[in-house]
Amino acid sequence: MEPQVRFAATWVGRISYREAWQLQKELVARRADGEIEDRLLLLEHDAVLTLGRQADSAHVLATPKQLTKRGIEVIRVERGGEVTYHGPGQLVAYPIIRLGDRGLLVRPLVAALEAAMIKTCARLGVEAFRRDGHPGCWIEGDHGRPHRKIGALGLRIERGVSYHGIALNIDPDLRDFELIDPCGMPGLVSTSIAEELGRTAEPPTTAAVERAGVIFAEAFAGELGAPLAWIDAGVPTAARVSVEA
Repeated sequence: MEPQVRFAATWVGRISYREAWQLQKELVARRADGEIEDRLLLLEHDAVLTLGRQADSAHVLATPKQLTKRGIEVIRVERGGEVTYHGPGQLVAYPIIRLGDRGLLVRPLVAALEAAMIKTCARLGVEAFRRDGHPGCWIEGDHGRPHRKIGALGLRIERGVSYHGIALNIDPDLRDFELIDPCGMPGLVSTSIAEELGRTAEPPTTAAVERAGVIFAEAFAGELGAPLAWIDAGVPTAARVSVEA
C-alpha cells in the first residue's frame, strides 16, 4: 500500500441512478488512463431497483404494474450481488480506485468498505458488525429479533479500477424493501439508523445522508491509509463532479 496516494471525495447530492452510473463509467475510464486520482462519490438516489449481472429477477417481488405506478425502474448492471433497493434516505458511496496503485486486492477493499460502514454506524449511535459469508453491514439479532441488514455491498472491477460500491440505510422508508428479497435473501429484514434508534417518525432528509457521507468518507480513507481531500464539496450537479481540484 502507498499511504500517501491522495483520495478525493465528492458529495454529489440527489441524483438519478442512470446519471450516476454513466458518471462512474466516465471516471473509471479516466482513472484507468491515469488522468485523475482515486475518487469517492457520495450521493443519494431516487427510488430504483438494481440487479447484479447474474442476479435472479424473481427476487423482485413487485409486479411491473406496481413498479410503474410508483415510478420505480429496474436496472440490470455490471456489479456482483443480487437485487438492491436505492432511494431517499440512503447513503450510496461509489469508490473509483485503481487497486494496483494502492497494492489492494478485492477482498481487502471489501473489508475496508465494510469496516467504514460499521464505523459510520457507530458514529451515528448504532452497533453493527461484519457477517462472514454475507457481504455488507449487519445488526446483530437480539430479544428474539433476527439479524438485520443495514448496508449492502456490490462491486465491479474493470481495467483494474473499482466502481459501484455500498448503500447504507440512514433513514429511508423501509417499506420500500418489501418490493424485493433484499440481496436475494427471502425473509431478510432490512433496517436503518433511524429504525435502530427509534426515530422512524422523522422524515428522510438528504442533509442526514450528507452528514453520514462525511463520516463514511473519513472512515474509508482511514481504512485505506490515505489522505482525504474534498473536491466540489456541496455541489449537487453531477456535471461538475469530474472537475479537477
